[in-house]
Amino acid sequence: MKQNPKHGLFEVRFGLGAVRKGFISQEHLLKALEIQVLEEIEFGRHRKIGEILLNQDLLTTDQVENVLKDIYLEIST
Repeated sequence: MKQNPKHGLFEVRFGLGAVRKGFISQEHLLKALEIQVLEEIEFGRHRKIGEILLNQDLLTTDQVENVLKDIYLEIST
């Protein structure tokens, strides 16, 4: 199965989208990315950036859906 190259940047796009919308700061994104890397090292898997930010109460579910909607619209065109 061939993977759409646009999908490979999903995590980066989510975080940047949340920053661009003013939902989180760059520092929040960097901390979430750090958590993601540490989870990958420790457990061999990691949570998505949106999930990390949601669990830290830095994003609401509406904000997550808003960012995901923008990403979906971008990759589906």
